[in-house]
Amino acid sequence: MLAEVLIFVPSIARFREDFLLSRLERAQIASLALLADDMLATELEAELLENAGVFNVVLRRDEVRQLMLSSPIPNPISETFDLRTSSAVSLIGDAMVRLWDRENQVIRVMGEPVRDAGLLIEITMETAPLRAAMIEYGVRILALSAVISVFTAVLLFIAVRMFLVKPIKGVVGYMQRYAAAPEDARGIITPNAGVTELREAEEALLQLQTELTHALKQRERLAQLGGAVAKVSHDLRNILTSAQLFTDRIETSEDPLVRRLAPKLVNSITRAVSLCEGTLAFGRAEEPAPTLGMVHLGQIVDDIAESELLAAGEAKVRILNTIPAPVVVRGDGEQLFRVIMNLVRNARQAIEATGKPGQVTISLREEDQAWWIEIADTGPGLPPKAKENLFTPFQGGVRKGGTGLGLAIAAELIRGHGGSVALKQTGPEGTIFEICLPRGDGAI
Repeated sequence: MLAEVLIFVPSIARFREDFLLSRLERAQIASLALLADDMLATELEAELLENAGVFNVVLRRDEVRQLMLSSPIPNPISETFDLRTSSAVSLIGDAMVRLWDRENQVIRVMGEPVRDAGLLIEITMETAPLRAAMIEYGVRILALSAVISVFTAVLLFIAVRMFLVKPIKGVVGYMQRYAAAPEDARGIITPNAGVTELREAEEALLQLQTELTHALKQRERLAQLGGAVAKVSHDLRNILTSAQLFTDRIETSEDPLVRRLAPKLVNSITRAVSLCEGTLAFGRAEEPAPTLGMVHLGQIVDDIAESELLAAGEAKVRILNTIPAPVVVRGDGEQLFRVIMNLVRNARQAIEATGKPGQVTISLREEDQAWWIEIADTGPGLPPKAKENLFTPFQGGVRKGGTGLGLAIAAELIRGHGGSVALKQTGPEGTIFEICLPRGDGAI
């Protein structure tokens, strides 16, 4: 529409100027006929004025202003227009006024004669024929513009279909085929768009599909391997359990050599059984989503402390709970018990391994957005290798014979609460693990 306005308005103004110039030229030709013969008949003079479409013609030659042709003027002259000094802005303004003014007026128009036939030519004329001609010309311009607009719209539609819609539909088709059968390589897109942005989108989709296909294949292999390992671990656990029963009888033997080697055999079989049970528990991946509610954290930690003190037996390990019983936090009581139990047990076993007295302290720090639970011990600290793969299954074990599944499972359970488990510090003076439990429900 803006283009239509920018084209239509100057065109109308130009047509009006040409129309007035043509009337001046006709009037000049009629006056030249009079100059050729001073004795024109009145009927011929009226015919010349009618053909020129004017009432009067004034021609200035040699500084003399002379009325060449004249006829009665029906109305007084309302306006005078000098085409010699009119600017483009004034021509456009006069054209718009004339186009919207329906009153038939008499106007005076002045201009320069063609071919230097004088100094000035001046005519008087009606505005009705001018306005009618302008309207007719405007309708033709609008009709032509409409045809051009329709043609342009068709070309634009075809161009959009070819260069945008068709490539986008191709991308959508590849996505649908890939979603239906990710294992089918024919669903992976081949970038061929000519538009730069679409080509970048196709290349990004290609990279995503390639990486996802690789990940799906790897996951399938790992699932198959995990199933095989679970079966082997299950059978091996049954075999080792039977062997563990036999070792109980071996320990009662009176043979000194058997009595000396039996404890080592029992420990080895016990560690093997624990490894199989841990592998099966991790491989099942059946941890339910936490049932969140307000639980008494102090009571949970009291139960853990009593259990670990019994497990410590004669070892000089102290379990200190500094969390008041009335304190409540948002979480799943059973899962929080397992997580804190795992961390406290690791700390106790680390202290027992040193053969020295020690202490495990469980404390709570409250903030506006979260609760922070700390499990601190006075043990020897974590070795560098354990810190590198602390929460990685089968790689983050700290004590000898450990599988590293405990911390991995603990981290997974806390992530289900929207929180995290982190190693705050470790060293010869002891180790501190920190659990973050968010207060909110995660809603925005």
